[in-house]
Amino acid sequence: MNNILVTGACGQLGSELTLALRDRFGRDQVIASDLREPEGDLALGPFELLNVLDTAELHRITESYHVGQIYHLAAILSARGEQSPQQTWQINMEGLLNVLETTRVKKLEKVYWPSSIAVFGPTTPKTNTPQHTLSEPNTVYGISKLAGERWCEYYFEKFRVDVRSLRYPGLIGYKSLPGGGTTDYAVDIFYKAIEGKTFQCFLAENTYLPMMYMEDAVKATIELMQAPAERIRIRSSYNISAMSFSPRELAQEVKKHIPGFSIEYRPDYRQTIAESWPQSIDDSKAQEDWRWTPSYNLEEMTSEILEKLPILLD
Repeated sequence: MNNILVTGACGQLGSELTLALRDRFGRDQVIASDLREPEGDLALGPFELLNVLDTAELHRITESYHVGQIYHLAAILSARGEQSPQQTWQINMEGLLNVLETTRVKKLEKVYWPSSIAVFGPTTPKTNTPQHTLSEPNTVYGISKLAGERWCEYYFEKFRVDVRSLRYPGLIGYKSLPGGGTTDYAVDIFYKAIEGKTFQCFLAENTYLPMMYMEDAVKATIELMQAPAERIRIRSSYNISAMSFSPRELAQEVKKHIPGFSIEYRPDYRQTIAESWPQSIDDSKAQEDWRWTPSYNLEEMTSEILEKLPILLD
């Protein structure tokens, strides 16, 4: 049982992680699954339509493809979650419990589930937020992630399920469109800059948030899953960090490449969400346990995206 199943594979993170896993382990060894059909390179490997709430179908897929590992990414994100809280709770929580229980019952090798800085809230220390601290999230997405962390640790402690997790900061990629997150401005800004349009930012200009380039997020996820089990000392979810910046600083970096770029700030309900989150993260535990280190800073990320995105759009 050595094949890999990725749920939510058509999402922003899922699409890039699935392709990276196929590059590493072989195209036929990584099964993508989602509620919608795949496009582009993602469609070149095995794929299954899957609702993660469907236990029987999840069991069928794991059995028929000899799945040994699950990367469970299917979820509703922060901003979209506030528009449909009950559905968000159902998909985020019941989906995770379904995957954890499947992993236990089928005796799978290991499972990955992403948490988020959304587990923190207004009462959490904002600067260099530590691994273990006060967590009082005030969004349904954050509440579901905090509860999910407790379930992950529970399944490890009670059933020895080898579950691993990262608290992602805002993820910035250019290969797929934003998926309904509060940090999505840092994705959309590049599309508007390339198109020569004025970008209307839904966060205030000096709103600092922890961020990470998608290449680093994929790298961190695979490194965590490849690390020896004895080195994984945190089974709830690891803090992980790469950079922190504000919309104003990102816009200034974009202008170095596209001098005519313009931005307007029109904060909406997502501003309140962002203000409840940390401004920077202490990820020293990840550095100590499995030697995490990011590869990209703001300047390097911006340069690479603005070089490669126009080619993708053509």
